[in-house]
Formats: sequence, structure tokens, C-alpha cells
Amino acid sequence: MKVISQIKLPVEKEMELFERKFFNSMSSNVALLNRITHFIVNRKGKQMRPMFVFLVAKMVSEGSVNERTYRGASVIELIHTATLVHDDVVDDSNRRRGFFSINALWKNKIAVLVGDYLLSKGLLLSIDNNDFDLLKIISVAVKEMSEGELLQIEKARKLDITEAVYYDIIRQKTATLIAACCSLGAASVKPDSNEVSKMRRFGELIGMAFQIKDDLFDYGTEKIGKPTGIDIKEQKMTLPLIYTINTVSKKDKDWLINSVKNHNKDRKRVKEVIAFVKENGGLDYAVKRMKEFQSEALLILKDYPESPYRESLELMVNYVIERKK
Repeated sequence: MKVISQIKLPVEKEMELFERKFFNSMSSNVALLNRITHFIVNRKGKQMRPMFVFLVAKMVSEGSVNERTYRGASVIELIHTATLVHDDVVDDSNRRRGFFSINALWKNKIAVLVGDYLLSKGLLLSIDNNDFDLLKIISVAVKEMSEGELLQIEKARKLDITEAVYYDIIRQKTATLIAACCSLGAASVKPDSNEVSKMRRFGELIGMAFQIKDDLFDYGTEKIGKPTGIDIKEQKMTLPLIYTINTVSKKDKDWLINSVKNHNKDRKRVKEVIAFVKENGGLDYAVKRMKEFQSEALLILKDYPESPYRESLELMVNYVIERKK
């Protein structure tokens, strides 16, 4: 059995019902919108976010979910989908999960309006049901994701990222959404409890480990279909590179920064940078930090009694750093 199917097993029924509720939550009187949302639903990915919501809710409440849990999962998926649609417009990307993106098929104006529509549907789903605590969790996530993206753009211009700033960027850009899923799951069944902040931290740790794993892929640690050196070509400062820049001699540091800034399209130079980072312990350091985040996340789960839900979350934490793509 594939790892994802194994993780999903204890919440399979909830996920099936969620898919129906999620599809209904997108419906509109406009035929064009319905056509586009139908296209989105039929090209869904692994659905990790709703899975986190249901697994956490069931773990902290010893197996129960309620309507708020379904709404929380729908809201996070609506808002996440909205951000992906907008991202594709910003990045001028024509593909998403191997299919044409919304902007490639229906042009930018429609894609932006669809993103706005999904965002407002998510907000209204919470407001109409007085789920203001859930709405706050999601709103904080959207704010942080925007700040993280802008901070990364600002820092990429100067390439002056310290390790501390890097963690700020990935916490906001990547980890905040997983943190929101986990705190939503807890808040849906145990509002105003300590579980909400505890599960937020748990999700944050997974998100940090997830992003560092993505950084490692750029150095060709696995055969993953993504060419190596993409992050360097896009002048993204990843943890292996940051560590190396901050630990080598001034001469080597200047060469690295100059390579990323001015020779990032030169394939030979990019290969040299990758080899240099590997030789100087950049990858080993990133793996060490990733495993520290993983261990801390697993430690939080130990506070809960053994259950199929806890087991699935443990599998998820391990999958994040062992995945091959």
C-alpha cells in the first residue's frame, strides 16, 4: 500500500464526505465558474491539508469529528486553491500538477477573479456559521504566506539571507499553512484549548522539515524528475547554500554570491556551486536541521495516547522527510 493511502486510512470515510461537501461549497449560479471549479476539483492533488485537519481532530478528541471539522477542511482547501490560482498568474505558469493551469486555459483576468471568488467563498463559509475562531486561524495563515513571499523577494535581490531570516521565510511561506491545518483540526473539536497552539506548533515543525527536504532536492540527492540547480538558477537562497556562504572564507563566499547573482544561468557554474556546497557540508547540515524539526514534531505526538490517528500523523512526519519527490 502506498504511504499516502496508508496515512489516509483512518479518515477515509471523512475524506469521501469532505469531497462532496467541498464540491458543493464551490457551487455558483455562473456556468463559467462552475465549469472552472469542476476542472479544479477533478485535478486535486494528494489532499494532504484536509487529511491533516481530520487526523488531528480525531487524535485530540479520541476519534470524533463534527460539522466544524468539515467546514475547517473546506475553508483551508478553498483558500489554498485560491492562492495557487493566483500564484500561477504571478509566476506566469502554464502547468499545475501536470495539467494546464487556470490562467493558461482561461487567461489571467478570469484566473484572478476565480481566485477572488474561492477566497470569498472560504470567508463566507466561516462567517455564515459563526466559525470566527477558524476564520482567524486561516486569515493569519494567508497574511503570513504573503509576507513570507515578499520577504523572500526582498532578500533575493541582495542575497543577504542569514539562517534566522531563512527560517522566518519558510515558516511564513510554507509552514504556516500546515500549521493552520493542524490548529484548525484541534480548534474544530476543542475550541479555546491548549491543543490548538500545540497542534499549530506541530504543523509548523512539519512544514519547516518539508521545505528543507525541498531544498535538498535541488542538489540531486534523489532522482525526482526535477532538474538540479533550479533554485540556484532562480536565485533562491536555500539552507545548504546559506550555511555554506556563512561558513567558508571571504574569497569563497564572494565567489558563491557572485555565481548565484551573475552566473546563475551558466550550467557549468551552477554545477560547480552544487559540488562546492556538497563538499563544504551544506547538505549534511541541512539534513541535520531537518531531522531536528522531525524529532520535535514526533515528540509532540508522544503526548497523545496511541491510536490509528496518531500513527498516521507519525507516518506523515516521516513521509515528509523520506519522500522521493
